[in-house]
Amino acid sequence: MENKIVKKKIGLLGGIGPESTGRFYLSLISKFQEKKLIKSNKDFPQIIINSIPASELIYNDIFDKDLELYIRGLRELENFGVDFIAMICNTIYLYYEKLQSEIKVPIIDLRKEVKNYLINKRIKSVGVLASPNVIKNGLYRFENIECIIPSDKEIKMLSEAVFNFNKGFDKIEQSKIVKNIAKGCIKRGAKIIILGCTEVALMLKNENIPKIDTMDMLVESIIKHIIK
Repeated sequence: MENKIVKKKIGLLGGIGPESTGRFYLSLISKFQEKKLIKSNKDFPQIIINSIPASELIYNDIFDKDLELYIRGLRELENFGVDFIAMICNTIYLYYEKLQSEIKVPIIDLRKEVKNYLINKRIKSVGVLASPNVIKNGLYRFENIECIIPSDKEIKMLSEAVFNFNKGFDKIEQSKIVKNIAKGCIKRGAKIIILGCTEVALMLKNENIPKIDTMDMLVESIIKHIIK
C-alpha cells in the first residue's frame, strides 16, 4: 500500500541555533521527497517553525528560569494548533519530562528514538559528542551499550568550538577541532559516534567518520508521525 501524508500540523521549536534549524527544515523537506510522499506542492504538511532567541544550555547549572523561553516557545506552538512538536536541539531533551508537563501537545522523545535505533542496529559501543550537559548527564548513555566520552579538556574544547561556530568564527578550524575529538573516541573503542549536538553534526557532516546524526532520527520520527 502506498504511504500517504496525514494532514497533521507539525510544530518545530528551533533557533538553538538558527543555522541548524534551517538545515533541519531542508532535511525534512528532502525526506518527504525521497520517500515519494509529494506529488505536488499541496501535498506538503503545514510546518510551523518557532525560532526562539534562547541561550545555549551549555552550562553546568541550568535553572527553571533558563527554560522559560523554551516553555514559552512550546506554548506558542500549542496555541497555533500543532498536532505534535519536535525540538531541534539535543540538550533540551534532558528536560523532556518537565517541558512535556507544561503543554498537552505531545513532544517527540528524541532519547527514546536514539535508544531504539542503537538496539535495533545492535550497536554495543558509542562515542558521544555533545554539550557538556548532554555528556555529563548521560542523555545518550544506555544500559548494555558502552559509552565513550571525551576527556574534560576535550569537552571544554568541544564547547568552545560549538560556541565559536555559532558566531561564525573560523568555522573550518572549529570543525578540525571537533573531528580530532571524534577520532580520539574511535581510537578508544567507539564503533560509531553519536552527533548529539546540532552544530557538531553540521561540522562533521561531510567527514568520513562512522557517525549517526540524532537530527536525522528526529526527521525520521516526524515522518512516522504523519504517514498512514
